[in-house]
Amino acid sequence: MCGICGIYKYGKTAVEINSDLLVAMRDRMVHRGPDDAGIYISADRRIGLGHRRLSILDLSAAGRQPMANEDASIWVSFNGEIYNHRKFRSELIAKGHRYRSETDTETLLHLYEERGIDFLQAIEGMFAIALWDSKEQRLILARDRLGIKPLYYAELPGQVIFASEIKALLVHPQVTRDIDEEALYHYLTFLAVPPPKTLFTGIRKLPAGHYLIYDKDGRGELVRYWDAIVARPSEKYSEGFCIDRIRSLLTESVEQQMMSDVPFGVFLSGGVDSSANVALMAQCSEQPVKTFTVGFQDASGFNELEYARQIAHEYGTDHHEIIISHEDVVDFLPELIFHQDEPIADPVCVPLYYVSRLARENATIVVQVGEGSDEIFSGYSAYIDYLNIYEHFWNRLERLPLLLRKAVGSLTMPVAGLIGEFLPRGRKIFPELLRRMAAGEDLFWGSVIVYDELSKRKLLSRSYAERVKLLSSYSVAKEYLDRIRAEKSTADFLEQMIYLELKLRLAELLLMRVDKITMATSVEARVPFLDRRLVEFAMNIPRELRYKNGQAKYVLKKALEGVIPDNIIYRKKQGFGLPIKEWFVDRMYNFVESTLLRSPLVKRKLFNYDFVRSMLFAHRLGKIDYSFQLWSLLNLTLWYEHWIEGHLVALESGATQMKRTE
Repeated sequence: MCGICGIYKYGKTAVEINSDLLVAMRDRMVHRGPDDAGIYISADRRIGLGHRRLSILDLSAAGRQPMANEDASIWVSFNGEIYNHRKFRSELIAKGHRYRSETDTETLLHLYEERGIDFLQAIEGMFAIALWDSKEQRLILARDRLGIKPLYYAELPGQVIFASEIKALLVHPQVTRDIDEEALYHYLTFLAVPPPKTLFTGIRKLPAGHYLIYDKDGRGELVRYWDAIVARPSEKYSEGFCIDRIRSLLTESVEQQMMSDVPFGVFLSGGVDSSANVALMAQCSEQPVKTFTVGFQDASGFNELEYARQIAHEYGTDHHEIIISHEDVVDFLPELIFHQDEPIADPVCVPLYYVSRLARENATIVVQVGEGSDEIFSGYSAYIDYLNIYEHFWNRLERLPLLLRKAVGSLTMPVAGLIGEFLPRGRKIFPELLRRMAAGEDLFWGSVIVYDELSKRKLLSRSYAERVKLLSSYSVAKEYLDRIRAEKSTADFLEQMIYLELKLRLAELLLMRVDKITMATSVEARVPFLDRRLVEFAMNIPRELRYKNGQAKYVLKKALEGVIPDNIIYRKKQGFGLPIKEWFVDRMYNFVESTLLRSPLVKRKLFNYDFVRSMLFAHRLGKIDYSFQLWSLLNLTLWYEHWIEGHLVALESGATQMKRTE
C-alpha cells in the first residue's frame, strides 16, 4: 500500500515540470508511505511520477518506486498488491525479462511489455496504477476492478495531474477550491460522491474497473475494462455446488491475501465475515493470528466484544481491544476530515481509525477486513425489505402505464399500509416511494439513502434548489440499472440491487472509508471477500440461495458451517457502527448543534437552517432518528471549514500580510 502522484504536461508550449512541486504533492501523503519515497522526471521534463512507499513485499531498496523496466522506456508508480504476481514471474523470465527485486511492481512492468494494456485483465488484486510508456508517448491511469484503491485526477490547461489522495492535488497552484454543487446534491443522497465527480470542482475520481489513457497531445480516453455483469451459466447452480465453491474460493482468497513480508492480522468484530477471516487465516498460519477489536464506552448495545473474544479464544489468536467514547469521536473529527479529503459520511470511520491505530501500535502493518460480503451475498436487511416490497407489490405496479402509476401513487394511505406490512421502515419512507412510483422511477436506488428527493426539497435553500432544479439522484442509479438490464436481461431484481451497490455504496463509500482511514495510520487493509473470482461466482448465485427461510446470506452461512461456530453464524446481525443516534441526543448534542448552526458554511446559503434546527430538535426529543442526516451534514460542515473556508482565510491572511510588508 502506497501513495502515488504525478504530472503530465503535453503540447509544444508546455512548461517543464517543477520537481519541488512534484515532491510537495508526494509528501502530502507521507502517511500512505512512511518507509521510502522517490520521484521520476523524464529527460524532457514533461512527465513526472511520485511515490510514497509502505514496504510490504521486498523491504529492500530494490523495491523503491517509481520503477522502470530494463531500458527505462516504461516507468510505473503503483499502489496496492498483485496477489498472483508470482504466477507470471518464471514465464516472464523465460521470455528474457530481467528482475531486480522480489516485488509485484516489477511484474506489472514486464506484463505490460508483453501484453500492452491487456495486462489489466491478467492481474488479480487491488491497485491504482500510473504507467508512462515513452515509446508510445502515453500515460495510463488504472483502478482495480472493485474500486478498493482510489485514484483522483484533474485536467488543467496543458497538463494532467493525478494522485492517490485529493490533498496531493490541492498542492498544485492551478487547482482552485470550491464546492461542486451537482456533486453535493448527490452526496446528500448517497453519503459519498458518485464517480467521476468529487466534492471539489474540477477534481475527478477514476471509476472502479476503468483505465484512462492520455496520448502525446493530452487527449484522454476512459475505458471500462471489467464489470460485475457476469454471463448466466448454462445450468443453474445447485445449493451443494454453491456451498463447496464458496468455501473453496474464500479459503484460497484468504490464503492468497496473506502474501506479505511484514506482520499481518484481522479486524475482528465477532460477526460472520471477520470470524471467517480469522478461522481461515488460522488454518494457513504457523503463528497465532493477530486480531483487533473496538468497543464503545456507555453503549453496550453496540458492543460485540463477547463474540470477538469467543473467536479469539476458539482460534488462539493474539487478541487486542480498544474501547472508545464520544470524547474520542470529537477529538478525532479534525483528523478525520483531513484524511477523508471529501466527506465519506459513514460513522464507522471513527471506530475504524482507532482499531487501525491499535494494529499499528502492535506492529501489525497488514490486516484483512470483511468488506464486500454483505453486498455479494445479500446480507443487508434493506435488501430483504426492498425485495419483499418488490415481489409483493412493486413488480405489479411497474407494469402499469405511467398515468395509472400516478393515479395509484395518489392513494397514499392504502399503499402506506401495504408498504408498512412488508417493509418495517415503510411508514418513514413511503412518501418518497410513492413519488418514485408516480414518476415511473425504479424502486431501489441504494440500501442507504440519507436525503431522498422529497427531503432534499426541505433541506435545500431556495436559491440552491433553483440552481439544481433539473437534477435528480435517480439519474445516478438509473445509469447502472439500465446498464445491467441492457447487458444481462436475465438479471433479476436482487442481482440488479447488488450490482448497483457494488458500483456506488461499496466502491465509493465502504471501500474508501477503509482505504482512507487505515492509511491514516499507515496500515494496509485487504478484502478477501472481493476476490474477483468470488465476486463473479456470487453474481450468479440464485436468488433463493441468497435469501432462504427468512435467512439473509443463506448460502454463505451454510458454507461456513464447520468453519466457525454456529452461534456466530446464526446470531442476529448487529453490524459494525457507532452509537451516534444515542450520543447525538445528549453527549454530543451541543457540539453538533453549534457546529452546524454557527459554521461559515451557513453564509453560503445552501441549506434551509430552519429545517436543520427542526431535525436537531426532533432527534433530541426522540421523535425521529435523524442521526445519519445530521452526521452527513456534520461531515460536510467540517469539510468546508477545513478545505474551503480555511484555505480562503489563509489566502486572505497572506494577502493582508503582503500589504503590511509593502
